[in-house]
Amino acid sequence: MINQGEKMNQNNDQNAQQINIELGEKEAEGIYSNLAIITHSPAEFVIDFTRVVPGVPKARVLSRIITTPQHAKMLMRALKDNIDKFESRFGEIKIDNQPTPQFGFINTDKGEKVN
Repeated sequence: MINQGEKMNQNNDQNAQQINIELGEKEAEGIYSNLAIITHSPAEFVIDFTRVVPGVPKARVLSRIITTPQHAKMLMRALKDNIDKFESRFGEIKIDNQPTPQFGFINTDKGEKVN
């Protein structure tokens, strides 16, 4: 994985490999996702991105990424590196007090009546 703005090079010699990545207009708009579902097999990782909206019990996969285990691990490292940089600049990202999405279901205590 290459972080934005970094050049890919081999052994820091003059034969450095550079990749020109084109970003189409549609892709540049991006897709908002607040839920990723990750599955894997011995050969690949599948990451499905979806958007869950309160009060709507159904969500559609907006984008699916299929990659090798090696690339999945490099993605994890790149995300960690970028999260560390983000937090050093803007402060810790807090997730401890995030409400658990209910997806239209309500947790109840035993014996509590639900209408």
